[in-house]
Amino acid sequence: MKFRHVLFASVSMMLTVAVSAPSLAQMAMGTPGEADTPIDAATRSAVVESLAVAVQRHYVFADKGAALAKNLRQRAARSEYDRITSSRELADTLLSQMQAFTHDRHMRVHYRHTPWPRASEDSGPPPAEELARVAAQGRRSNYGFEKAQRLAGNVGYLDLRQFSGLPEAHATAIAAMNFLASSDAIIIDLRRNGGGDPNLLQTVLTYFVAPGDRLHINDFYLRDGDRTEQYWSAANVPGPRLNGKPLYVLISNLTGSCAEEFAYDVQTHELGTLYGATSGGAANPGGMFPLSDHLAAFIATGRAINPVTKTNWEGVGVKPDHAVPPGDALREAHVAALNRLMGTAGDEDYKAFLTRALDRAKATPSDPAEDFVRGPRRR
Repeated sequence: MKFRHVLFASVSMMLTVAVSAPSLAQMAMGTPGEADTPIDAATRSAVVESLAVAVQRHYVFADKGAALAKNLRQRAARSEYDRITSSRELADTLLSQMQAFTHDRHMRVHYRHTPWPRASEDSGPPPAEELARVAAQGRRSNYGFEKAQRLAGNVGYLDLRQFSGLPEAHATAIAAMNFLASSDAIIIDLRRNGGGDPNLLQTVLTYFVAPGDRLHINDFYLRDGDRTEQYWSAANVPGPRLNGKPLYVLISNLTGSCAEEFAYDVQTHELGTLYGATSGGAANPGGMFPLSDHLAAFIATGRAINPVTKTNWEGVGVKPDHAVPPGDALREAHVAALNRLMGTAGDEDYKAFLTRALDRAKATPSDPAEDFVRGPRRR
């Protein structure tokens, strides 16, 4: 039983999203503080076996998936799970064991107090109430678009917290990019972005590709069908392009998955400059597999292949061009943008405008360091 199509997991919960229908873009995740659910011996045993079957059949690295399945069954045979009576504790235990065995940050087990919709391999879309939950969550978060504004010196700033898989997110992205169109430089802040949907990434990134050009953004190899899917920039976008404007992307250790891909794409395709700290290191897309009413596993069923490097950032993260504490990244990128604009300014009034802006940018306080310390896991 699988929820379907190619989406990254999001490291914000720590990790969100899926590959295949109904995708986790159409599944609402659990929220912090939800009540725990007791688990009996029969359900616990079924969860472990369901997880073993799923990783053996679907993990992108078949040999490692078979070895992990064997390891889980051996642990069950040694009665390692027998003392666990909490669904949340079982999720944490299995998550820790999967990641320790595979070193793959997309391998997770999620707990949700509201039962997950049960799905079969050939099922249709999720129930209407599930879609309504997801739509409400997306709307309340503005589909990840936290802030779009002009900074001093006419530098555009976009604080993007996720790459939403909901259709409405594309209209929000277009509105944000058009708002930034008159800026002289752009800063995209992904320091708190855990990932999401590569289709929205394609929409946003296309604005930085010259009209008439088609950029081969990224590929995904998928074990299911032994196939590779390619992602290219779109032929057209509503509104003006932003290509040619200095682009700065902010990252941190909380930047994960699809957000890492955006930063990696910008870096490898030489579209802009990265400021901040090395990202989380989660590159393998996957799918959600229900294990019980309250537990579901995210299993990496594919791997990213960048067309420039022929590899990805799994386990190593995306390294910034300019390593600075994440809390200082916005100030440092803003100053860099203004200095770059100053270097090409020919008009004395414009230089004076930029000089005033530079003084303001240098005085910008750092974001609190605790904003970039990973807190308790969210499922």
